[in-house]
Amino acid sequence: MTKLFVDSLTVIDFSYLHPERGLLGESWLLDIELDGTLDSQGMVLDFGEVKKQVKQMVDEEFDHKLLIPLNYAGTALHENESCCDVDYHCQTGCAIRHSGPGSASCLLDTDEVTPESVAEVIEARLQPRLPENVSQIKINLRAEQRDGDFYHVSHGLKHHAGNCQRIAHGHRSYIEIFENGSRSAILEAEWAARWNDIYIGTQADLLEEKQLDGVAYYRFGYCSGQGAFELELPKAGCYLINSDSTVENLAQHIVDTLKDKNPSSDFMVRAFEGAGKGAIAT
Repeated sequence: MTKLFVDSLTVIDFSYLHPERGLLGESWLLDIELDGTLDSQGMVLDFGEVKKQVKQMVDEEFDHKLLIPLNYAGTALHENESCCDVDYHCQTGCAIRHSGPGSASCLLDTDEVTPESVAEVIEARLQPRLPENVSQIKINLRAEQRDGDFYHVSHGLKHHAGNCQRIAHGHRSYIEIFENGSRSAILEAEWAARWNDIYIGTQADLLEEKQLDGVAYYRFGYCSGQGAFELELPKAGCYLINSDSTVENLAQHIVDTLKDKNPSSDFMVRAFEGAGKGAIAT
């Protein structure tokens, strides 16, 4: 038996529902191993085919979506032909409500969203798509590891032509801040704490602020190319800005906020959006 492996084949950027922390943005690198016999080319599977088939399936079914654990006791799902609504009750007593086209959600027969549980689902969905000589698939999902501070952020971009328009997708994002040419670990830690487990909403998309059982909630909503979206979640887990929450605008927002507090300093921000990409603002 021969094994084929590809490390960091792709990155999955998504949000998911956590029983204690609520709505979380995440980015996982995907590694794959394939067991099998050699084909007529002397290969388990051509690397080009691995990348094409696996990435296509992951992009279609998991990337830029809200992952919903159906077996969690606090999950209530309502589906029809054009819409998928979920009410999710956290163990803290707070609730999260999401409504959007079915393509914006990924439904998982699991109690909790973890790298291991999602890897098992990917393995099961991918196996039927591969040639018969591939006998076993092993998926490993992992977060990018690099020096510095990071935050889990969710958002939606209503003007985006692609899947970023989905109101609850997200990223695990590092941040680098330079003040007067020197990197500031203190400022990086401050912003990572400020945006820890955050939903960054555009002020214009805020439809309602209300109280439920003594908890303040924000309800966001908009219509975009893929359909109508709404998201309701605790106000304490939200951060409002006056622009679309693109990584370019977020980087500039951080710079402008820092400059307002320290007008005599010069700042540069490298804001990541997931693994290995982002924007620079000065």
